[in-house]
Amino acid sequence: MIEIKLQKMDTPCWRNTLTALNKAKIFIVVLIGLLSIVPTEVVHAQQATWIWYPGDYSIWLGNKVQNRRTERGTFFPPFWKMDSHYVLVEFSHKYKLSAPDTIDIKVEGKYNVKLDGKLLFGSPEKIVIPAGLHSLNIKVYNQASVPALFVQGKAIQSDDSWKVTYEDKEWIDSSGKASDTSSGTVYVHAASWNFNSPDNLPSKFKLPTQPMPVVSVIHKNNGILYDFGKETFGYVKFHGLKGKGTLNVYYGESADEALSVDHCETLDRFHVKNAIAKDFTAPDSKAFRYVYVEKGNSLSYDSVSMQYEYLPLEYKGSFRCNDDQINKIWDVAAYTLHLTTREFFLDGIKRDRWMWSGDAYQSYLMNYYLFFNSPAVRRTTFALRGKDPVTSHINTIMDYTFYWFMGIYDYYQYTGDKKLIVQLYPRMKSLMDFCLSRRDSAGMMQGLAGDWVFIDWADFKMSKAGEVSFEQLLFCRSLETMATCAKLMDDSGSEKLYTKLAADLKTKLFTVFWSDKQNAFVHNRVKGVVSTQVTPYTNIFAVLFNYLNPEKREAVKENVLLNPDALKITTPYMQFYNLSALCSLGEQKYVLNQIRDYWGGMLKLGATSFWEKYNPKEKYPQLLSMYGRPFGKSLCHAWGASPIYLLGRYFLGVKPVKPGYQSYTVEPSLGGLQWMEGDVPTPNGKIHVYCSTKEIKVKSDTGTGTLRFRSLSTPVCKTATIKKIAGNQYELAINKDQEVVVKYKSVK
Repeated sequence: MIEIKLQKMDTPCWRNTLTALNKAKIFIVVLIGLLSIVPTEVVHAQQATWIWYPGDYSIWLGNKVQNRRTERGTFFPPFWKMDSHYVLVEFSHKYKLSAPDTIDIKVEGKYNVKLDGKLLFGSPEKIVIPAGLHSLNIKVYNQASVPALFVQGKAIQSDDSWKVTYEDKEWIDSSGKASDTSSGTVYVHAASWNFNSPDNLPSKFKLPTQPMPVVSVIHKNNGILYDFGKETFGYVKFHGLKGKGTLNVYYGESADEALSVDHCETLDRFHVKNAIAKDFTAPDSKAFRYVYVEKGNSLSYDSVSMQYEYLPLEYKGSFRCNDDQINKIWDVAAYTLHLTTREFFLDGIKRDRWMWSGDAYQSYLMNYYLFFNSPAVRRTTFALRGKDPVTSHINTIMDYTFYWFMGIYDYYQYTGDKKLIVQLYPRMKSLMDFCLSRRDSAGMMQGLAGDWVFIDWADFKMSKAGEVSFEQLLFCRSLETMATCAKLMDDSGSEKLYTKLAADLKTKLFTVFWSDKQNAFVHNRVKGVVSTQVTPYTNIFAVLFNYLNPEKREAVKENVLLNPDALKITTPYMQFYNLSALCSLGEQKYVLNQIRDYWGGMLKLGATSFWEKYNPKEKYPQLLSMYGRPFGKSLCHAWGASPIYLLGRYFLGVKPVKPGYQSYTVEPSLGGLQWMEGDVPTPNGKIHVYCSTKEIKVKSDTGTGTLRFRSLSTPVCKTATIKKIAGNQYELAINKDQEVVVKYKSVK
């Protein structure tokens, strides 16, 4: 007989029991089995956690985050279609228990419970389940937030081994008998994100805050200008506020912006009624360094501070060298990425505070060399994609759809986590079907009604019409990504299709857009007429994707990338790719000087985080303007943090070869530095690299690596065998937990 006991979980007894269990961290071994097919005896090694349908929490939370943007106090929502979570979800699991188990159930939403196919009375919060084979089904409805479930017992606990579906396809015959679950029902594994207490409700999630003081106070015009010392993000707080009247708060990433009451991008107006010496914190977070406050004469307050809002992150990656300026650039880049890494990877913290796929793609790569925060990548990827049906490109931008595909493949390479591909593969296919349906008669992509062909914010005239070579190149890479993911999913038919489509498109890319006369890719073709303009974008990415033979690589390098007369890039966004391509061509010394000039130029102008765009030729006031607004430019933009990636990937020289760093390479390049050292995070620890002109040291916590380097003298290593490849090129194996030390003479 099954005993059902209705008991509220919020009792002193239960809270004490939970606390004791959590402190004790009681973990028992899981007996291996195919949970979705055979009832399995399960005694969980991981703690209970809140679970939901994969992607739904990211979509729901993403909607909240992206609709927080304001422009001068006015609500400013995103430009694209926003999807919602599934409002009714069934959670299920099968168990074989060797002993009875008592489980406590907590749910966000209305719910019912079915044990062995039979509905239990009401909405039970505690159930005693006897030993034996059992199936447990819990159906949850929630329109306002994500249907979520928390189950905790000794053997039965909610985790990602549970199956979920948004339609169970049950049916009832004429006699009133209900069927078993339909074989047509699609089940997937549940998702979660560190909500490991029954009282830690997913719908109540907020980023933590900590107090931060001002560093200077200046009486200016009709108010007071407060300087917090650096770019930051959070809630302004007034201490000892009293009186009655209007409190006008003007925010600025620069002092000029905060003081411009008519043109600053963000502001607050608080109407205070008879406050009696109490603290008041602004209800909405803002990005700023400076805050300018004007108040009515009957209002007063003692002081101003702020509550700094942040995502707790560990700086797992590091970089230091003999050049203090480069060290400062790395530090500011890391701070920039931390500010824009929040619930998701956002573009900028002042505006737009949205998820843009092109910005996010770069953030992912930087993240792999700094935080290695995989959950943030997953959340952002799901939120960007949304749900079917597909009605437009991601963010309405064609190139941003392609970056989304590429980001999934990179995620797998860096993390080795196939689960994201399994969960997203149906949505990957439907998005690719959307792209394939919009090809022209030549099998290429061009902007149609509703499409935004972005590429870059260029300071030169650039047509977005017709078949743009850059879009075809990203499309080709996306098809290759789909072929790789289809292979991982054992979808051989799709793998063959995507492989053929990619090969055909690559052939057309060279046939149509490669110019032997200009020794580079030209920009576009409109109504059959090929342009003669050579822009950097296609040429840069052709190098990065390794699409060029040695002769064409050298031609692109000389005619485009290092050509002083070629069209110039002025955004950190495309500098990311431009400098990456040059590093892959062995131009680290040139790149290091570019980093000093470009990012160092922002530091000389007082930057405490890196900007959306920087043109050294611009002077004030144009320096702060963008989008036709005097302070429209973001001075803390995710894509400005690219030195994190450049220095980790191409100077320390660490990259995965097999997914999750099962194998990897280390190819350090000083680029004119005297020495450098740093850590590159992996799923299983770090890879530490030290390199000077005379010595290389590498120690890794994971996988099997290969150290490659060049030396003018015969190198020596006492703990590993050095193999000569050709000329002055050498390599040796790096084993887990073993430090290799090489004495050599660097090639300048």
